[in-house]
Amino acid sequence: MSDTKTFLITGVSTGLGRALACAALTAGHRVVGTVRTPADARAFEALAGDAHARILDVTDHDAVDTVVDETERDLGPLDVLVANAGYGHDGLFEESSMDDLRRQFEVNVYGTVAVIKAVLPHMRERRSGHIIAVTSMGGLITMPGLSFYHGSKFAVEGILETLGKEVADFGIHVTAVEPGSFRTDWGGRSMIRAPRVIADYDELFEPLRARRIHGSGHQPGDPDKAAAAVLRIVAADQPPTRLLLGTDALRLVQAGRDAFEREMLAWAELSASTDFDDVSRSA
Repeated sequence: MSDTKTFLITGVSTGLGRALACAALTAGHRVVGTVRTPADARAFEALAGDAHARILDVTDHDAVDTVVDETERDLGPLDVLVANAGYGHDGLFEESSMDDLRRQFEVNVYGTVAVIKAVLPHMRERRSGHIIAVTSMGGLITMPGLSFYHGSKFAVEGILETLGKEVADFGIHVTAVEPGSFRTDWGGRSMIRAPRVIADYDELFEPLRARRIHGSGHQPGDPDKAAAAVLRIVAADQPPTRLLLGTDALRLVQAGRDAFEREMLAWAELSASTDFDDVSRSA
């Protein structure tokens, strides 16, 4: 098929990464998927279609460069990168350690950036490509108990938005995909939970943690429909810079933006008062 593309998708053993890989393979695309174990590699390559597994830890930046360069050499140009690998840290700010923060950023931020930096020179040279990173509605809004996770996703959002402006003239598209709550293992195997030690937070946090645990497997979002949505933007001539997925993401992000605008307007006079007087008069 003339519109067949080669995808590199990180983290295809489960979740949205697996759903997207399967959808792309079904559509006739070639998919290079990264996994963490030989067993996962064999399972991925057993899927129907043009599936190629690569064992990779995205925090090993030298290995990231090697995998991307070897893939370009052996399989041809990468048309689409989906930086999907990541995990969630569930824990109150005061109860979470600096090591917890470091690990969260090593995977969600540095790992994502390392993969993009490995792919980008090839796409820039060809003057084409689509870089997609799976962030979260949690890269635009916040909830108690997820401060380190939110911090990592907010960081990726800022990096992607800036990158998109830097590479637009090279024919490279950059999209942040922001899922809401999807029926994956994000709240299970892909979630690290900090131990509870400070009773002052019990009333606030215990019900939230319980809902996250018991809600895992019952989220409203369908991973297969999310995959279909991502394939639609890959096929678009002008894909969006951001794509929210799920009605909960639409609702919560809109509510967050409305609250921000109300507060901004309420304090706008004070905000404007900080210019030099001559600047204020000329404005």
